[in-house]
Amino acid sequence: MTATSKTRRLLLAGCAAALLAPAGAALAQGFPSKPITLVVPWPAGGSTDRHMRLLAELASKHLGQNIIVENKPGGGGTLGPGTMALTAKPDGYTIAQFPMGMLRVPHMQKTAWNPLTDFSYIIGVSGYTFGFTVRADSPYKSFNEYIEAARKAPGKLDYGSTGIGTSPHLLMEELAENAKVQLTHVPFKGNADLQQALLGGHINAQSDATGWDKFVDSGQMRLLLTFGEQRTRRWPNVPTAKELGYNVVSSSPYGIVGPKGMDPAVMKTLHDAFKKAMDDPRHQELMEQLNQQVWYRSGEDYRKWAADTFQRDKALIERLGLAMK
Repeated sequence: MTATSKTRRLLLAGCAAALLAPAGAALAQGFPSKPITLVVPWPAGGSTDRHMRLLAELASKHLGQNIIVENKPGGGGTLGPGTMALTAKPDGYTIAQFPMGMLRVPHMQKTAWNPLTDFSYIIGVSGYTFGFTVRADSPYKSFNEYIEAARKAPGKLDYGSTGIGTSPHLLMEELAENAKVQLTHVPFKGNADLQQALLGGHINAQSDATGWDKFVDSGQMRLLLTFGEQRTRRWPNVPTAKELGYNVVSSSPYGIVGPKGMDPAVMKTLHDAFKKAMDDPRHQELMEQLNQQVWYRSGEDYRKWAADTFQRDKALIERLGLAMK
């Protein structure tokens, strides 16, 4: 074989290797080259919206591109991520907040998406502080007073939540079962309209994350109960559901996901940017304001947690009689 032939073969082999190289590698090197959309499945102005907007702003600095928040409420927080899974390209330019309702609603009704196979898990972020509030002029000065009133008038007392199948809803259903009372659930699209309904006197009470914090601190609402393992630092005089003997504890962790089939290198770029954002002092300050704890999980750990939670919550939903027939 001549030197010229050897050279030609080497060139051809190099070209073939380049053609066979993963297309994703080139994509990841240039990612991101345009703004990214972060779907927030709740109305603007609520606690999750506040959190996601700041996180997006901070992560944008590390990505060199803006992250645009798109509010898409509905379905107890499942409409936005579900639509993304079915319609968005897995190129990293459309991602979504992933609330725990995504792991519960499929047990209660038929969905076009599967929470474990139709998403790419990028990073676990935080969990909520859930509480039960009434208006400041409510006759119920304690949570046990509310329960006693419900016991005397089955089904007459109501409470609002951010939607069927959400953690605030299931927490109250489990608590009502343990307390042996019948409550009427009123679902809302999100935190902001729920707060206004309670302030307007349209519902007796609400179960929700800390979007009520400013109303409690300003004296417009009364916080009767929280659902953490321990009392909160911010409202240390308020008992927990566990403390009162109702045996219900939850923080409902959430994170950020993309459509299935994302390039691992693109996922790592997004993960690293959001992890730096989570470590930023401004983010830590907001966590204090919302009375939330950081719940960091790598993409793989987040995926494993979701799979375990999906199976565990199936049993809870069946026990509460909410499972799909």
